[in-house]
Amino acid sequence: MPAPKLTFVAADTEPALQAQARLERLYPTVPFDQAEVVVALGGDGFMLETLHRSVAQGVPIYGMNRGTVGFLMNGYAEDGLVERVERAAEVSLHPLRMRARTIKGDAVDALAINEVSLLREGRQAAKIRVRIDGIVRLDELVCDGVLVATPAGSTAYNLSAHGPIVPLGAGVLALTPISAFRPRRWRGALVPHKAEVTFEILEAAKRPVSAVADDREVRNVAEVAIREDRAITLRLLFDPAQKLEERILKEQFTP
Repeated sequence: MPAPKLTFVAADTEPALQAQARLERLYPTVPFDQAEVVVALGGDGFMLETLHRSVAQGVPIYGMNRGTVGFLMNGYAEDGLVERVERAAEVSLHPLRMRARTIKGDAVDALAINEVSLLREGRQAAKIRVRIDGIVRLDELVCDGVLVATPAGSTAYNLSAHGPIVPLGAGVLALTPISAFRPRRWRGALVPHKAEVTFEILEAAKRPVSAVADDREVRNVAEVAIREDRAITLRLLFDPAQKLEERILKEQFTP
């Protein structure tokens, strides 16, 4: 069986670019649009960029950490890369699709692999009405913000906001407030992955709110609808001993 056709992409940092140069001397490469596997060199942020770039192509991504945390990456090693890629376990992810409408009536569509977060833009707390599948679940959430996270993204911003870690395959999304003032004791919810979560911004002109889908920001939103897009499948490759499912499970027992 022939070796998979590889292409290397790197974050704009010295460690990542140096790694790319060394690996391209060691292994044959093809252009990005001809690759059977993309090897991403950087950190988690760069992995998200690479996944967004690969949406149309659907090619699997094998990451090697040349960044900081590297939760979505494998360890970096130059030897035996083809064999590691061939033995890797594949994980399929479905992104969130955000449909935002601004106070001026502009519509913006964007994908998020980790989370969609709403954040206040000014000094006043945001006031947000929360609907799940059209039913009002919170008439008024007064907060710094609120987010919806995928299982893969539940260990990122969601965890920092004290949201739950969600195992892959659990079939739920995390709905987590950011510094909720009212209701003060509301800590968020788990919602079915097929549900549509809609945030209506109350007093939007007086209390402006921005919406961020991974790194795509839309300012002065009036309403944001979020649902999982099952029509899109993103493919990540992990060394068998470092599967993403195991990492997420292990994170729940990390002090």
